[in-house]
Amino acid sequence: EAVVQEFRPAQVGESFGPTWETCWFKVELSIPLAWAGREVHFVWESDGEGMVWRDAQPVQGLTKEGEKTSYILTRSLKESEPHSLTLYVELACNGLFGAGKGSMIAPPDPDRRVTLSKAELVVFNRDVYELLVDLEILLDMAQLLGEENQRSFQALYTANQMVNVCDVTDPSTFPAARDLAAVIFSQRNGESQHTIHAMGHCHIDSAWLWPYEETIRKCARSWVTVVHLMEHNPELTFACSVWGVLVLIPVLWQAQQFEWVRSCYPGLYARIQDFVAKRQFIPVGGTWVEMDGNLPSGESMVRQFLQGQRFFQEQFGQICSEFWLPDTFGYSAQLPQLMRGCGIQRFLTQKLSWNLVNSFPHHTFFWEGIDGSQVLTHFPPGDSYGMLGRVEEMLKTVKNNKDKGRVNHSAFLFGFGDGGGGPTQKMLDRMKRMSNTDGLPRVQISTPDQLFSVLEKESSQLCTWVGELFLELHNGTYTTQAQIKKGNRECERILHDVEVLSTLAVAGDRAFQYPASQLQQLWRLLLLNQFHDVLPGSCIQLVVEDALQYYTEIRRAGAQLQDEAVQSLCRDLLQPEARSSQSTLVLNTLSWERTEVISRPGPDGADTLALVTVPSMGYALVQEPFVPPHPVAVRKQEDGSITMENGIIAVCLDTMGHLTSLQLLDSGRESVPDGCYANQFALFDDVPLYWDAWDVMDYHLETRKPVTTLLKPLEITLAGALRGSVRFSLQVGKSSTLTQEIILDAGCPYLRFLTQVEWKEAHKFLKVEFPVQVRSTNATYEIQFGHLQRPTHWNTSWDWARFEVWAHKWLDLSEHGFGVALLNDCKYGASAHRNILSLSL
Repeated sequence: EAVVQEFRPAQVGESFGPTWETCWFKVELSIPLAWAGREVHFVWESDGEGMVWRDAQPVQGLTKEGEKTSYILTRSLKESEPHSLTLYVELACNGLFGAGKGSMIAPPDPDRRVTLSKAELVVFNRDVYELLVDLEILLDMAQLLGEENQRSFQALYTANQMVNVCDVTDPSTFPAARDLAAVIFSQRNGESQHTIHAMGHCHIDSAWLWPYEETIRKCARSWVTVVHLMEHNPELTFACSVWGVLVLIPVLWQAQQFEWVRSCYPGLYARIQDFVAKRQFIPVGGTWVEMDGNLPSGESMVRQFLQGQRFFQEQFGQICSEFWLPDTFGYSAQLPQLMRGCGIQRFLTQKLSWNLVNSFPHHTFFWEGIDGSQVLTHFPPGDSYGMLGRVEEMLKTVKNNKDKGRVNHSAFLFGFGDGGGGPTQKMLDRMKRMSNTDGLPRVQISTPDQLFSVLEKESSQLCTWVGELFLELHNGTYTTQAQIKKGNRECERILHDVEVLSTLAVAGDRAFQYPASQLQQLWRLLLLNQFHDVLPGSCIQLVVEDALQYYTEIRRAGAQLQDEAVQSLCRDLLQPEARSSQSTLVLNTLSWERTEVISRPGPDGADTLALVTVPSMGYALVQEPFVPPHPVAVRKQEDGSITMENGIIAVCLDTMGHLTSLQLLDSGRESVPDGCYANQFALFDDVPLYWDAWDVMDYHLETRKPVTTLLKPLEITLAGALRGSVRFSLQVGKSSTLTQEIILDAGCPYLRFLTQVEWKEAHKFLKVEFPVQVRSTNATYEIQFGHLQRPTHWNTSWDWARFEVWAHKWLDLSEHGFGVALLNDCKYGASAHRNILSLSL
């Protein structure tokens, strides 16, 4: 499609755009005959990311920020090679990190233009390049090994001798200079030296500062470059053959990204499959995307592994034995059990090095989940997944290792990341020189399996960490982008219900076709949106719009599939002759019998209420709803407050909507302390140090302002019997409004709050607080397939660093014989300090 377009002349210095546009360039090259025997490169530099195409196939990614600005046409020009050829360059009008205006994490500048700054055909002098890499390593050793280390002086004097020997105008002097460096690099380490397992790494966020669509091209640009490196580095040997053979092994881990490349770049994908078969291209991770480690439900996490492992098995004939999640904002205490259940015993991340308060005490350890399952866990001690292969990084990896003496091996992940890019030839050439050089740690190009296998052998003295790996940063991601959080929870519920009803339909009617392929498509959409910059809300507006559109599609298709299953499951009951005009079919997709008040259409079209009982995982045809033994009583008091009572609980609300009393009637136990207000909305300043969409800092708690501006006082909206309800409205901040309906149903042991906020504030944080008359040093929070206790005090720095935490559908504060739980249907940010339960809205 691009090739058949009409092209116009373009000039170096010309700009192209706007943001997210694509420009194609037809580049006609003619290599001079005089360059015979020389290495020839096509050099392209611009502010945008590019891809070189040759013979209708991608051959080289171009990213100035990722130090990839040239395509090697030939390493030694032969007479038989074509001297004239045509290339195409696909230029994306965005950089490696999107198009932020003034700051990387600022919203994209829609009118940003990228400039073509260089387009040249050049001769590459590899002898000079090798000499410069030698000098770089020696000078780093001289500067970083320290004055007390004689190797630093040996490196310094060797570099000085090289400068003396080398005449830059006489290439014949270069070999002698390089021989001097080779002497240093060939002096061996002792047997006890730490071994670094270097792995080429290409971390690509599936969406972040760029939309999903751009990620597909990022994958192609990065991976074609990695494949090109492997094709030209099947055996990387240094001058002394005793250094052995090094093989570049890139590590890639998101099945979704493989699927994108498979669909859009089949030629490149076939080359990748070849290298996977050779064990040079290593798929790791085991999940569909690098999902958030906290917010997805237990079932969603299982599906992440199921879809990922199934894809790797089908496409590459193997499943992953390592879970690779380097950049997620914390890790649920349920993950070890889920990993073990999915065939994974090993885990790698580095994100806890970002902790703002406490330094995590280990780099290699056993991580134990809530059921006692353990996985061998490794954090690369260099605290990064985007190393460049520098001496400084190698020394940091050894010095920083918190498990010295217990293990003598660690990971080193090299390659440009986040926006893609991956490893470069220079990174490899640096590490060749450090393979086994006295004064530096041993460096070997390795695989995840090789690293973890040796760690397993050394694991007898490793420590064990029990419970969650809580990241003491990015606490705001539990709340940012409320519509995304709501969409995730709703769609998880929808897919659960579709699967339950479809399974029951299959059991009852063999003619019913279980919608497996449709469900897989919907699950994959949902799993994609659980990527660790989408579900947390730390992404640009374009990504949010895409995510909300995917949720809309899941809701639409899910409703259709649900209706088809119900039609099959309850076909006889839905026939007009089988039911009266007053009957209603009610389904229960949960695993316990439920008695609840429902709303159903009446004969006049208006909604009416009914109290119904429906069995576990079943349905009931409701005709004459039964009368509750104790109807709801709603009374307005002289002071404007309103009481509601249903025989189980009794509540009192003041005119501001505050809950001033919540009493359990059979025991007479009061839940709200004297003089306190529950259902108290509070507004906080939200001005973090840098990561605006990610963070809320502990100092925000010092800015608490109760919401006190009443727009509409409390009024009764339903007077009782089956349901009592009241409503009020508040002004929040300068220009936001909040409307809440508070509902008490017959036979219901809890009070419901339907809250709608028109949010128009900037750098503010809205919460709702429930002080309760319960004393406990720990609160309990729902997590995936279980629960977790966290302290309600701030005794230690580890405690107060959890000033804002995450939970799923409930948090609970209980003492012996009594407790209060706060439930929600679309929120994740929460806290429990002393006796106050707080939900972040």
